[in-house]
Amino acid sequence: MHLRTILAACLFFIAGSAQAATLLRDPDIEHALNRLARPILQAAGLPASLPVLVVEDGRLNAFVIDRNAIFLNSGMVLRTSSAAELQFVIAHEAAHIANGHITRRRLNAEHSANMAKLGVAIGIAAGAGSGNPEAGAGLALGLANSAQRALYGHTRAEESSADQTAIRWMSIAGLDTGGAISLMDVFRGQEHLSSSRMDPYARSHPLSRDRLRRLEALNQSYGKAAVSDADRYWYERAKGKLSAFLREPRWTEARAGDSPTRDIEWMRLAVVKHRRSDWQGAVALIDRALAERPGDAFYTELKGQILLEARQFAAAEAAYRRAADLAPKDALILASLGHAMVVQGGDARLRAALPVLERARALDYRNGKVMRDLGSAYAQLGQPGMAALSVAERHALAGRAKDARIQAERAAGLLPQGSPAWQRAQDVLNATKDEG
Repeated sequence: MHLRTILAACLFFIAGSAQAATLLRDPDIEHALNRLARPILQAAGLPASLPVLVVEDGRLNAFVIDRNAIFLNSGMVLRTSSAAELQFVIAHEAAHIANGHITRRRLNAEHSANMAKLGVAIGIAAGAGSGNPEAGAGLALGLANSAQRALYGHTRAEESSADQTAIRWMSIAGLDTGGAISLMDVFRGQEHLSSSRMDPYARSHPLSRDRLRRLEALNQSYGKAAVSDADRYWYERAKGKLSAFLREPRWTEARAGDSPTRDIEWMRLAVVKHRRSDWQGAVALIDRALAERPGDAFYTELKGQILLEARQFAAAEAAYRRAADLAPKDALILASLGHAMVVQGGDARLRAALPVLERARALDYRNGKVMRDLGSAYAQLGQPGMAALSVAERHALAGRAKDARIQAERAAGLLPQGSPAWQRAQDVLNATKDEG
């Protein structure tokens, strides 16, 4: 995605009250969710690289903003009870993309005087670099409640269309369509509640008895498939890791033994140890999980996170480097490796970190931590133009247009005119031209 496209989204704001949410960026969880989504995306003819991202919000909801990602609230992941249920949610949101519902709502918004000020800022939350282990890059959804319902609220016709498309794709992919019915049972009765008491999903995805009957008929017509062991494993792994970070450690301890495999149990308990600042105990448990699954890039990455946050920087870098060798195209792992190198400092290590971080930036534009570390590395290496550019892009992704423009002007004055980096500074300036 071109930076100017990203910035165009970032600078399209809402007037009035807004809410901010944080993306929980974790390579293991995202890998698991994208494995669950892969057969659906293949059946849909959508890109296999379409990410499924988790928003830190305990309420039941899932949504799409554009064609570039599917968002699931953490509450949706934690309150589903099977891989099939979560796959139906993913398939349903993918259907809203494929069926053109997002495009139509954007066009309608453009022609509505009441919607003229509606905007979306996708980027990095102000506290993204706070060191919170559960939180990575942020997602600023500058959405007033009424505007959110207007833009993302689906009509019953759209819901019926997305349901039918989702069930068909799941059937083509050989997935259990029964997950749609059991999921809807979670929302049964929501239509009788006041709007303020409804789950967001029920508000934006209208339920009705007719809709439930159609889903049941679709499920019957397409038949029921068995859930694969692989899908069950990755669903339980993602849910187990997410709950271990978000729920009370005592809750996880009491239920870790219910995990379907020993490695997931040990991973969950390792997170408990990590959250209690027992890094040696956490590492010992992750090593037990790795003994069960040798060469697992994501358990290795978690080991790196535990070591990094225990300030065992050299050991953390070694773990992240091993994880990057195992998953060389994972942007979050590369970002963590680059960060472990930057925090140790030294010209040689900083110079080696730059290509790692630039690769992470190229693979995933959403991660503001990468731009923070690039800015730090370039500044320490005496490259103020590149440092200013990195800061400008981070401000732009966060929706801080004036700050982005100030830094972009500085970068443009320091970088060789016409160079790729200079052009990136021009993209920021073009996107922020109305910000004075």
